Amino acid sequence: MKKIHLYTDGGCRGNGKETENLGAIGGVLIYPEKNIEKEYKRAYENTTNNQMELLAVIEGLKMLKEPCEVHVYSDSAYVVNAYLQNWIGGWKAKNWTRGKAGALKNKELWMELDGLVNSHTVTFHKVKGHAENPYNNKADLLVNQAMDAYKIN
Repeated sequence: MKKIHLYTDGGCRGNGKETENLGAIGGVLIYPEKNIEKEYKRAYENTTNNQMELLAVIEGLKMLKEPCEVHVYSDSAYVVNAYLQNWIGGWKAKNWTRGKAGALKNKELWMELDGLVNSHTVTFHKVKGHAENPYNNKADLLVNQAMDAYKIN
Protein backbone atom coordinates (compact mmCIF):
# COMPACT_ATOMS: atom_id res chain seq x y z
CA MET A 1 0.00 0.00 0.00
CA LYS A 2 1.40 3.39 -1.00
CA LYS A 3 2.18 5.78 1.82
CA ILE A 4 1.07 9.37 1.24
CA HIS A 5 1.44 12.59 3.23
CA LEU A 6 -1.30 15.14 2.59
CA TYR A 7 -0.96 18.71 3.87
CA THR A 8 -4.12 20.77 3.49
CA ASP A 9 -5.44 24.21 4.25
CA GLY A 10 -8.59 26.17 3.58
CA GLY A 11 -9.44 29.79 4.08
CA CYS A 12 -12.15 32.36 3.49
CA ARG A 13 -11.98 36.12 3.10
CA GLY A 14 -15.23 37.55 4.39
CA ASN A 15 -16.04 34.43 6.43
CA GLY A 16 -19.47 34.77 8.00
CA LYS A 17 -20.93 36.91 5.23
CA GLU A 18 -23.76 35.19 3.37
CA THR A 19 -22.58 36.42 -0.04
CA GLU A 20 -19.67 38.16 -1.69
CA ASN A 21 -17.00 36.28 0.16
CA LEU A 22 -14.19 34.26 -1.31
CA GLY A 23 -12.68 31.04 -0.09
CA ALA A 24 -10.02 28.68 -1.35
CA ILE A 25 -8.34 25.36 -0.75
CA GLY A 26 -4.73 24.35 -1.07
CA GLY A 27 -2.86 21.14 -0.60
CA VAL A 28 0.35 19.26 -1.10
CA LEU A 29 0.33 15.51 -1.77
CA ILE A 30 3.69 13.92 -1.00
CA TYR A 31 4.67 10.48 -2.28
CA PRO A 32 7.80 9.83 -0.15
CA GLU A 33 8.76 6.54 -1.84
CA LYS A 34 8.96 8.26 -5.24
CA ASN A 35 10.09 11.67 -3.97
CA ILE A 36 7.16 13.30 -5.80
CA GLU A 37 5.03 16.23 -4.66
CA LYS A 38 1.77 17.38 -6.24
CA GLU A 39 0.11 20.68 -5.39
CA TYR A 40 -3.48 21.77 -5.89
CA LYS A 41 -5.46 24.94 -5.26
CA ARG A 42 -8.87 26.34 -6.15
CA ALA A 43 -11.02 29.31 -5.17
CA TYR A 44 -14.76 29.26 -4.44
CA GLU A 45 -17.33 32.02 -4.04
CA ASN A 46 -19.82 32.29 -1.15
CA THR A 47 -18.42 29.71 1.23
CA THR A 48 -17.06 29.43 4.77
CA ASN A 49 -13.68 28.71 6.29
CA ASN A 50 -14.90 25.37 7.67
CA GLN A 51 -16.23 24.31 4.27
CA MET A 52 -12.86 25.12 2.73
CA GLU A 53 -10.96 23.15 5.39
CA LEU A 54 -13.14 20.11 4.68
CA LEU A 55 -12.98 20.49 0.92
CA ALA A 56 -9.18 20.77 0.99
CA VAL A 57 -8.95 17.26 2.48
CA ILE A 58 -11.70 15.89 0.23
CA GLU A 59 -10.02 17.10 -2.95
CA GLY A 60 -6.65 15.73 -1.87
CA LEU A 61 -8.09 12.28 -1.14
CA LYS A 62 -9.99 12.31 -4.44
CA MET A 63 -6.67 12.63 -6.29
CA LEU A 64 -5.59 9.17 -5.08
CA LYS A 65 -6.27 6.46 -7.64
CA GLU A 66 -6.06 3.47 -5.28
CA PRO A 67 -6.38 2.76 -1.56
CA CYS A 68 -3.40 4.25 0.27
CA GLU A 69 -2.04 4.78 3.75
CA VAL A 70 -2.61 8.51 4.11
CA HIS A 71 -1.33 10.84 6.81
CA VAL A 72 -3.41 14.04 6.69
CA TYR A 73 -1.83 17.12 8.25
CA SER A 74 -4.11 20.10 8.90
CA ASP A 75 -4.15 23.13 11.15
CA SER A 76 -7.95 22.83 11.36
CA ALA A 77 -9.10 21.55 14.75
CA TYR A 78 -12.59 21.33 13.18
CA VAL A 79 -11.43 18.66 10.72
CA VAL A 80 -8.78 16.86 12.75
CA ASN A 81 -10.74 16.59 16.02
CA ALA A 82 -13.75 15.12 14.20
CA TYR A 83 -11.59 12.03 13.76
CA LEU A 84 -9.15 12.18 16.68
CA GLN A 85 -11.98 12.73 19.18
CA ASN A 86 -14.42 10.56 17.18
CA TRP A 87 -17.07 13.23 16.73
CA ILE A 88 -17.68 11.57 13.37
CA GLY A 89 -18.74 8.33 15.07
CA GLY A 90 -21.31 10.18 17.17
CA TRP A 91 -22.71 12.04 14.16
CA LYS A 92 -23.03 8.81 12.18
CA ALA A 93 -24.74 7.09 15.12
CA LYS A 94 -27.24 9.98 15.17
CA ASN A 95 -27.91 9.71 11.42
CA TRP A 96 -25.52 12.56 10.56
CA THR A 97 -26.99 14.98 13.09
CA ARG A 98 -25.80 16.37 16.38
CA GLY A 99 -28.76 14.70 18.10
CA LYS A 100 -30.52 17.03 20.52
CA ALA A 101 -28.02 19.75 19.60
CA GLY A 102 -29.59 19.93 16.14
CA ALA A 103 -28.45 19.77 12.55
CA LEU A 104 -24.88 19.01 11.60
CA LYS A 105 -23.39 21.89 9.63
CA ASN A 106 -21.69 20.88 6.38
CA LYS A 107 -23.34 17.45 6.58
CA GLU A 108 -22.84 16.65 2.87
CA LEU A 109 -19.13 17.50 3.05
CA TRP A 110 -18.68 15.41 6.21
CA MET A 111 -20.41 12.47 4.55
CA GLU A 112 -18.24 12.78 1.45
CA LEU A 113 -15.07 13.07 3.52
CA ASP A 114 -15.98 10.05 5.62
CA GLY A 115 -16.59 7.94 2.52
CA LEU A 116 -13.15 8.86 1.22
CA VAL A 117 -11.51 8.27 4.61
CA ASN A 118 -13.07 4.80 4.72
CA SER A 119 -11.63 3.90 1.31
CA HIS A 120 -8.08 4.48 2.59
CA THR A 121 -6.16 3.98 5.83
CA VAL A 122 -6.14 7.55 7.12
CA THR A 123 -4.45 9.07 10.16
CA PHE A 124 -5.12 12.71 11.01
CA HIS A 125 -2.46 14.96 12.49
CA LYS A 126 -3.00 18.45 13.92
CA VAL A 127 -0.27 20.93 13.02
CA LYS A 128 0.17 24.47 14.22
CA GLY A 129 -0.82 27.00 11.58
CA HIS A 130 1.56 29.73 10.42
CA ALA A 131 4.46 28.07 12.23
CA GLU A 132 7.63 26.31 11.18
CA ASN A 133 6.07 23.50 9.14
CA PRO A 134 7.09 24.19 5.52
CA TYR A 135 4.35 22.03 3.97
CA ASN A 136 1.59 23.58 6.08
CA ASN A 137 2.95 26.99 5.10
CA LYS A 138 2.94 25.90 1.43
CA ALA A 139 -0.70 24.81 1.68
CA ASP A 140 -1.55 28.21 3.20
CA LEU A 141 0.34 29.96 0.40
CA LEU A 142 -1.61 27.97 -2.22
CA VAL A 143 -4.89 29.05 -0.59
CA ASN A 144 -3.90 32.70 -0.76
CA GLN A 145 -2.61 32.39 -4.33
CA ALA A 146 -5.95 30.90 -5.41
CA MET A 147 -7.90 33.72 -3.77
CA ASP A 148 -5.56 36.41 -5.14
CA ALA A 149 -5.92 35.06 -8.67
CA TYR A 150 -9.70 34.68 -8.58
CA LYS A 151 -11.94 37.36 -10.04
CA ILE A 152 -15.43 37.53 -8.55
CA ASN A 153 -17.97 37.98 -11.37
